[in-house]
Amino acid sequence: MSRKWSLSSTACALFVVLVFAGCHKPVSYPEIIAAPHPLTDTLPAQHRILGKSIENRLIECLTLGYGRDVTFILAAIHGNEPAGTPLLRHLAEYLPRHPQLLAGRTVVLLPVANPDGMARNSRDNARGVDLNRNFATANRLDNKNSGTAPLSEPEARAIESVIWKYKPNRIVSIHQPLACIDYDGPGLILAIRMAQYCDLPIKKLGAKPGSLGSYAGLELGIPIITFELLPGDTALSAERLWRQYGKALIAVIVYPDAVK
Repeated sequence: MSRKWSLSSTACALFVVLVFAGCHKPVSYPEIIAAPHPLTDTLPAQHRILGKSIENRLIECLTLGYGRDVTFILAAIHGNEPAGTPLLRHLAEYLPRHPQLLAGRTVVLLPVANPDGMARNSRDNARGVDLNRNFATANRLDNKNSGTAPLSEPEARAIESVIWKYKPNRIVSIHQPLACIDYDGPGLILAIRMAQYCDLPIKKLGAKPGSLGSYAGLELGIPIITFELLPGDTALSAERLWRQYGKALIAVIVYPDAVK
């Protein structure tokens, strides 16, 4: 894929509305796809279509920077936990304005990991599968809600494809509503660093069967944070979310350096 920003008008428009649509009220998938946000030709980003959901919605990620130190941040793996999407929109706008943060680094953003769930305001995908129980782990359970087989769902396969393509040094999955910083695998030090820049406490919730935390943290040994925002954060604007959590995300990206 070319390193230059070159998108067809159709792909660009769809990417813009999925990733960069702002919100000043509770976000929903229809609102995201209805409000385009302009891009500039100088945005140092790569757009990649990872696949399609059960209901044929595109699953897309944005990559900023080209360095070897890689951070992968995703949101809305549970469709009824949408606050992370506008937060990542703000992060995607912030990083190009502060290119020093990308020196030697790559940041991969997946703002809507479960587009069908977001459209339905549902935790699960369109087949009723909890995507955060669908990964290939030693502790997973094969059942209707977890999927009858590991990676049975295209959305989970899309997430896995990012991990194998970019080989991230650390991962953050943004959730709601448990209001804490959870971690799996060797993620404790990263959780401590994030907690220095936001008001959420560190709380070890335990590796759930078939979860992304179990897969990345326990199976692959990648430090992974489950960043549980507050239930009321859904109603906040992107700017307000950024004021509360932006520095914590920057702390992950520049780790082990301190946020300046």
